[in-house]
Amino acid sequence: MEMSKQEYQKFVQARAKSSPIVKDCVLAFAIGGGICVVGQLIMDGFTALGLERTDAGTATSISLVFLSALLTGLNLYNKLARYGGAGTLVPITGFANAVVSPAIDFKSEGFITGMASKMFTVAGPVIVFGVTASVLYGIVLMLL
Repeated sequence: MEMSKQEYQKFVQARAKSSPIVKDCVLAFAIGGGICVVGQLIMDGFTALGLERTDAGTATSISLVFLSALLTGLNLYNKLARYGGAGTLVPITGFANAVVSPAIDFKSEGFITGMASKMFTVAGPVIVFGVTASVLYGIVLMLL
């Protein structure tokens, strides 16, 4: 059966499931906001324990990375991401998930050739472009 591109597009659109965009946005907002609330609660807890604000922020970042890596290892972060979608990409937890997930997926290939070399397949470009952007921003800021 021969189909033109237009006929194929109509065929695909007729069978494609529509995305519930409003529901997805609400869930992303709720899950992402929930992650941020947990981060704020952790920071308030460290502050209540007597840490200065900057030290509490550092301890909070470390705690969020640890929790994200732990939940990824237990396959709970991925289940959360099914509901929260882009809300789970809150920078620090999403980044930790992006590093840990490939490491877990490729651990069967060995420590060096599997886990260590594949763990930055997703996060590597983020690091490269983030560092490049920060250097360029720093140069512009220095010149001005």
